Amino acid sequence: MIKFTAKRLVSGIVLLVIVAVASFFLAHIAIGDPTQALLGSTAKPVQRAALRQQLGLNQPLIEQFWTWFRHAITGNLGTSWANHDSVNSELATKLPTTLSVVVFGIIICAVVGTVFGLISGLRPGSAIDRIVKGAAVILFALPGFWVSLILITWFAVDLKIFPAVGYVPPSQSFSGWLLSITLPAVSLALGGIVSIAEQLRNAIVSIGNQDFVRTLRSRGLPSWSITIHLLRNAAPAALTVLSLQFVGLLGGAIVVETIFNLPGIGAATSSASLVGDIPVLLGITVVSVLFVVIVNFLLDLVLGWINPKARVQ
Repeated sequence: MIKFTAKRLVSGIVLLVIVAVASFFLAHIAIGDPTQALLGSTAKPVQRAALRQQLGLNQPLIEQFWTWFRHAITGNLGTSWANHDSVNSELATKLPTTLSVVVFGIIICAVVGTVFGLISGLRPGSAIDRIVKGAAVILFALPGFWVSLILITWFAVDLKIFPAVGYVPPSQSFSGWLLSITLPAVSLALGGIVSIAEQLRNAIVSIGNQDFVRTLRSRGLPSWSITIHLLRNAAPAALTVLSLQFVGLLGGAIVVETIFNLPGIGAATSSASLVGDIPVLLGITVVSVLFVVIVNFLLDLVLGWINPKARVQ
């Protein structure tokens, strides 16, 4: 298990470094000279040249990368070109909002998806099984922003159960915080629920037809005991989908935070992209990939614990 853990940890670090290097060069190539966006269209060439000199954009790109990279590996992600604030402090302010929505969305995906997947897997061909399949087709076809607008219309405008927009920190009001992140989390989680339910359902049906399950039934084991065996053997497939959903929810947070007016890294990504604020974009990318690596690393540990065969793959 130690060797398995070390290999997964090293691969995660290598992935983080590769993404950081690629993101730096792609951002600079795509954005080019951000001085016009930062200063405005009325800026004079002298002003733009002075800003390029101040930001170090006159240096060779490889030198700019090395300067950024050696500070980044120490935890210093630089300073925003737009507002001159520390990227670290900006992320520390905005990241809790995004993580609140994403983690809540993952919890909804895991709990609801597991319940529906387990029920439909234990009763293939039943009414709830057909409902899950139909919901999977419909929710995959619906655009996320449209779902968000429908949720706002129903539950915020018509029923007035949840706030339509805005974010309440948990330190200010826990109930207000929970209400403010519920609709964004649900709009993010709907697609993931049917993905997990469908994957878990298919795995349970497949495992339920294997010989060892028939043997357990023939020996008279209670149905709840057989269900535990089925769920444990089907868990790796569902957990893999859940980890992919975490990546998808981080990406979907950009749209959802814009619709619900949440002060998270999704909104920060949009504003930084408009002005070419490369340090903020790189900081968001590195931190997002770091969380993805951590989630995948924890998933690998859980899969290695559930399925010992995974440790030798």
